[in-house]
Amino acid sequence: MLSLVFTFLIHFAILLCLPFSFSLQEQEKLLQPSLLPNSCNETCGKLHLPFPFYLNNSCESVSSSFRLSCSNSSTLLLKIGSESYPVREFLPDGVLVDFPGTSSCRQYNDLNSFGKNFAGNDYFGVSLENVIGLYDCEDSSLCKADCETIDLPGCDGSGSGSLGCCYPLSDHSIWHIGEGFSVFSQFGCRGFSSWAVSRDSISGKRGVKLEWAIPRNSSKHVCAENADTVNATAIEGGIRCVCQNGYVGDGFANGTGCLQSCIKNGQEAYGSDCYLKRHDQRKLVIIIGVLGPVLIVASLMVLFFLLRKPARPGMFDSEQAYYHNTSFRKACRTRLFSGHELEEATNGFDEDKKLMHENNGTIYAGVLGDGSHVAVHQLKCEDEKDLIQVLSHIEVLSCIVHRNIACLLGCCVDSGYTPLVVYEYPANGTLEEHLHQSKGLNLSLDWYRRLTIAAETASALAFLQYENTPPIFHHNLKSGCIFLDDDFSVKIAGFGLIKSNSRFGSHLYNNHEGIHVCKNDVYDVGVVLLEIITGSNQLESPSIALQKIRAGKLEEIVDPLLYYHEQPHYRQEQIQIIADLATRCILFGGDGKLAMIDVARELVHITKESLHGETMRTSALEETFSNSSLLQMISMSPDSVHVPSSFLS
Repeated sequence: MLSLVFTFLIHFAILLCLPFSFSLQEQEKLLQPSLLPNSCNETCGKLHLPFPFYLNNSCESVSSSFRLSCSNSSTLLLKIGSESYPVREFLPDGVLVDFPGTSSCRQYNDLNSFGKNFAGNDYFGVSLENVIGLYDCEDSSLCKADCETIDLPGCDGSGSGSLGCCYPLSDHSIWHIGEGFSVFSQFGCRGFSSWAVSRDSISGKRGVKLEWAIPRNSSKHVCAENADTVNATAIEGGIRCVCQNGYVGDGFANGTGCLQSCIKNGQEAYGSDCYLKRHDQRKLVIIIGVLGPVLIVASLMVLFFLLRKPARPGMFDSEQAYYHNTSFRKACRTRLFSGHELEEATNGFDEDKKLMHENNGTIYAGVLGDGSHVAVHQLKCEDEKDLIQVLSHIEVLSCIVHRNIACLLGCCVDSGYTPLVVYEYPANGTLEEHLHQSKGLNLSLDWYRRLTIAAETASALAFLQYENTPPIFHHNLKSGCIFLDDDFSVKIAGFGLIKSNSRFGSHLYNNHEGIHVCKNDVYDVGVVLLEIITGSNQLESPSIALQKIRAGKLEEIVDPLLYYHEQPHYRQEQIQIIADLATRCILFGGDGKLAMIDVARELVHITKESLHGETMRTSALEETFSNSSLLQMISMSPDSVHVPSSFLS
């Protein structure tokens, strides 16, 4: 309660001071990454040399590898090995160079004319942001259609229209870091051209982008104050210095360092120019003196309102967490993994380690250096907004402790817009592996165990939606996201962290009849229920199963391992009831007519009524709920359940 008051006071004070100072967030929006010239202020033609590049030995740098030569006072040359590369442009994390010996535009370059000098180079490497145009290839299997939409201006290829073959180096399927471009000769390609395409752009710059870095073992005391080190992506063991938010510069102690940045009088200012002048300070003191009493009165009113505000029934009390299975940690902490650590854990994100794949990412199984088993969710963010959203959701999920929610161990943001989320990974794999009998699993799940898994899954999702404000939606539920513990209890992972939380956490989808269906967590539970019944991943969409169910031909799609025709009559009825529930989830879940709490209630009742092992797992099911209020709601008869309107709005 007091933390809310303090938060309000801080934000209120910031709002009062906004007319007289510039916030850091406003500065960041207005500022673009700057490349300030080095201390020697050297130039060659129109190019200013930023640190650590230099011409004269009298200028400070970190290595002689960054020395350039200025030809005819107009062309900068970067010498690597026996080749000299004309410098076209300096970039924040690299340098754009032309091909050796290029004096004018030409159609394409020889495959052997680039890349052979970069194997094992500690300071320069070919950036993954390059898009390669390949010509006269005999085998077109290496072409990637997704990069043909990028605007690639310039003289290369301008006379012949579209490229013969387009390949982004970030694809990794053919070309790998450290290789030369001659690797494409195995596909019969005779030449190439290149463009550098940044992640936030759809147009390229002609030339080859070289990422630069310095070896980690020589980077001690190299970075300036207010600077962090970042790992290079194309140079093994290489790092660079990057200024923290609110500062600009090259980040190096011997360079321009990191200067505080701000906007004053509509222009960018640095360093001491950002500090308040004395007359500004006096003005601020007068303003605070006048508005101070107003702030105090407003704060007291807010405190009075918060203390009198009644708690919503069903709200989770963190002090009660000790007495229930579900709780929130008072201090949320997640481990920050390195990309190298997770790459080793997953054997380089090996295909054999893949647990699940979907549009926004892939989940891999892995083993950390200490022997603990983890699941690594590799997400794909399109921009910085997606990345911020992912990190925000990670912070929320890391605070949740629930016996049926996989513990979120940490994350990794080394790879830019491809963050990695790390979950615990229990011993019995995923529900998908058991249902599809993949990866050598011979143990089939009997009906009661499948029913219990379904009930635990729906109950955990009901908790996330009802016991949290705002509700938490999974957005990505599949059988591959449902991990199974030693006793086959559920651990849900693989949350869709990029999708936004709308009213029912849903989005539109066209079904087989062309009707708009609202696809959300309830819908996904329906699909999982169908998969539990059919045990097959051969159905490309639930429409085939729904057609069989509507036609009264359920027995034709039931998993053969359930031996439907050998089951007693009451068990066949249970399977039919679950099939009906799955149908309702798919057709009516998205518009709120069927809420997750309704699905959980029905599954718990059916599980309790099962004749085999009816007392074996009842207590475990009850532990999936946070407190008696939710458990009582799910345990009530269907006619007496009332879902609060606040849950549906």
